[in-house]
Amino acid sequence: MQRRRVVITGIGAVTPIGIGRNGLYDGLRAERSGVRTLTRFDPEPFRSRNAAEVDDFTAADFMEAKRAKRLDRFSQFAVACTRQALEDAEIDLAREDRDRIGAQMGSALGGIRSAEGAAEIFQRQGLRGVDPNLALMVFGGAASCNIAIEFGVTGPNSTNAMSCASGTIAVGEGFRNIRDGYADVMLCGGSEAPLAPLCFGAFSIIRAMSTRNDDPGAASRPFDRDRDGFVMGEGASVLVLEEYGRAKARGAHIYAEVLGYGSTNDAHHMTAPRPDGQQAARAISLALADGDVAPHDIAYVNAHGSSTPLNDPTETRALHNVFGDHASRLQVSSTKGYYGHALGASGAIELAICALALDEDWLPPTVNLENADPACDLDYVPRTGRHARVDHVLSNSFGFGGINASIVMRRPD
Repeated sequence: MQRRRVVITGIGAVTPIGIGRNGLYDGLRAERSGVRTLTRFDPEPFRSRNAAEVDDFTAADFMEAKRAKRLDRFSQFAVACTRQALEDAEIDLAREDRDRIGAQMGSALGGIRSAEGAAEIFQRQGLRGVDPNLALMVFGGAASCNIAIEFGVTGPNSTNAMSCASGTIAVGEGFRNIRDGYADVMLCGGSEAPLAPLCFGAFSIIRAMSTRNDDPGAASRPFDRDRDGFVMGEGASVLVLEEYGRAKARGAHIYAEVLGYGSTNDAHHMTAPRPDGQQAARAISLALADGDVAPHDIAYVNAHGSSTPLNDPTETRALHNVFGDHASRLQVSSTKGYYGHALGASGAIELAICALALDEDWLPPTVNLENADPACDLDYVPRTGRHARVDHVLSNSFGFGGINASIVMRRPD
């Protein structure tokens, strides 16, 4: 079977630094962190008290208010981003064969926020007080299923829950569905709304999150020697992936072409990455091979860069392993200093950022990188963005459970 070419023609985003394609890009250009002291609930009992919250999101702007009430926040984000992405791509679904359009999403924790709220109500009022929609709000597949219902798309549909690599895996699988002929358009991405007390506390207990509580805006600082953990965030992004020929035929604006996807597992530890970065490196190599891209072709890497003591040097090691001498010429940045770590949504947000980098000829910086860790010795585009025309980019996502996923994209023809 001939492999079909796949391009990105639409971007939707709900993030702490901006909503929509333009909001996300403007937020990046502002080069400021969206992290602050958590306000969604009282953070005082926890060691970590910082978060990246989405403040200016109103679900009723993107769907009927009655319907929005039946969805967990992560599903609201997913539907909202999809509407934005379809509008950005200028796809009129009334004129489409919806059997050839699918949805592929990622979410590490699904409707955890609704589950926690319902548990509190259950303790006070018993089962009669619980929302009868709860079962449909909490399950992870609600993201892609609600996209399908809202927009009437009946092609391939799934939501994966592969921790912090979920969004990247969703886009990778959507890419394969189009490439291999199972769909013509895929609505792909990740959505996460994890800011609830028990969930937040669970990550705080394992000391995975930053305790720089006196300076929230500087708490997420990938590759910096003073980093002390990630900052939990919420958000989502959905990309319209489309078969190249039909996108060209309808005159669509093409942000980027998706070339290759690779995924592996460390089989090492549930929270710590494999120290030698071998399987992270193999995921990158698989993505390059899948896209028939030579390592020296890659000019920019959007790193997973979670700002944790173990992840950042391990990822650096993996990049050295794959790129050899060319690693010193890579331009690398982690954008989590802007919006924290939105877990299963992060990879999708970062793929949207890669597409914008190709489209706008501007590379976002690693904000808060003031003193690089000696073990992190690459060009991380510190503090200030960089005008640069690059042709090939790589995005990495590495998650709990040892999940590694990488995607390679290039500037469109």
